[in-house]
Amino acid sequence: MAMLGKRRPPRQRSGVSGLQGRREAPRPHGGPGQAVTIERLAHDGRGVARAASGKALFVEGALPGERVEVAVHRTRQRFDEAHVRTLLEASPQRVEPPCPHYAQCGGCDLQHMTLDAQRTHKQAVLGELLAREGLALPAAPALLAEPGTAYRRRARLGVKVDAEGGVHLGFRARHASRLVDLDTCTVLVPALATLLAPLRTLLAELEAPRLVGHLELVAGDDTAAVVVRQLRENVADRRRWQEFAAAQGVAVGRWLGRESPAFAWLTAAPSLAYRLPGAGGGLRLGFAPGDFLQVNEAVNRRLVATLCHWLAPLPGSMVLDLYAGVGNFSLPLAADGAEVSAVEGSPAMVERLAENARANGLVIAASQADLTDQAAVAARLEALRPQAVVLDPPRDGADAACRALVAHPVPRIAYVACDPATLARDAARLVHGGYRISRAAVADLFVHTSHLESMLLFEHCE
Repeated sequence: MAMLGKRRPPRQRSGVSGLQGRREAPRPHGGPGQAVTIERLAHDGRGVARAASGKALFVEGALPGERVEVAVHRTRQRFDEAHVRTLLEASPQRVEPPCPHYAQCGGCDLQHMTLDAQRTHKQAVLGELLAREGLALPAAPALLAEPGTAYRRRARLGVKVDAEGGVHLGFRARHASRLVDLDTCTVLVPALATLLAPLRTLLAELEAPRLVGHLELVAGDDTAAVVVRQLRENVADRRRWQEFAAAQGVAVGRWLGRESPAFAWLTAAPSLAYRLPGAGGGLRLGFAPGDFLQVNEAVNRRLVATLCHWLAPLPGSMVLDLYAGVGNFSLPLAADGAEVSAVEGSPAMVERLAENARANGLVIAASQADLTDQAAVAARLEALRPQAVVLDPPRDGADAACRALVAHPVPRIAYVACDPATLARDAARLVHGGYRISRAAVADLFVHTSHLESMLLFEHCE
């Protein structure tokens, strides 16, 4: 046990380790590639074509209208999955990916496509998924977008030590468990991107790098932090992390333990916070590692402003914010004059929300509840009788809340969704329960990825 997590002496191996920077493309089936024409994009951004046999092909890295030679790397009963072997005829929507790691890294999947085309695709996906539920938008969804580089203020990086003792830091490779070593990242905010090289150097100097599971990088408006996931204590490495923090001007925190990790700062606790427009010079929202945080600050501001504009609460009107987090929507709505009751599942975030309200001179009723419990949501609807409800659920959606909102209708619902499929499911329940969709927006929070964030405004049909 004395060697647990520490470096092991190099050993002779036959072959090359899969963690040594080797590009691990999907393995094609034998035989020559087949030439196909890409008809359209699937919702996940892959090109869709037909093989000579008539079977559907989902082709990574291909764009509509392109003629490509493909290699099939996975065969399924109803369709095959393939990647581009040779680009025969390129689409005018094709661009050179800005990131040198794009071919291997699984962090972004649409960098080969113009930004305008990416966003048009995302707007179309929202309409298509709603149409599958028999729903139609009253107009094309508004686009909430900002520039596509240096936007990500939070990221989780894997750490791996290979059999030869080499330390690797980066994102997972596309469709593989190995890590892609990163020396740069075009989507990280500068405060985080500049930490990649020094972090790699530090990890190579640790006494027990195998004890490090992953790193989380997070940036507030005024400071940045590195959060280490470590299996057990190593005193010498603890000191190295503290020296790194002092040299780089960042805070370092740590989750320590295997089964039930405990969190503690290894440096002075930083004041992590971000700002939103609001009365009196703006709002300041504090957060902590582990709290939910929209990674794209500029687009989040537009999302919040749009939601507040849609709801336009009258002074004193009651708004119930479900899945309220640290107050991303609650505080701006309260600053606009609404009486806000904010409900969140995480007790820690309820405390943070209440602290944020007090720090900004706002009165918000913050409480904790299981929002997958329909009765718990219904009880609040009955007690508060709000004029508007905000929903910002995780990927599983807000099925219980929507059932409660059908039984206890409110004039307006603003539903913010990180999964358009569950949004379409929940939207169908609301529409069949007496609501109509009056507005829609697509927020390009995760630029260069197929991830789709969207927002719908529902109004109850009296």
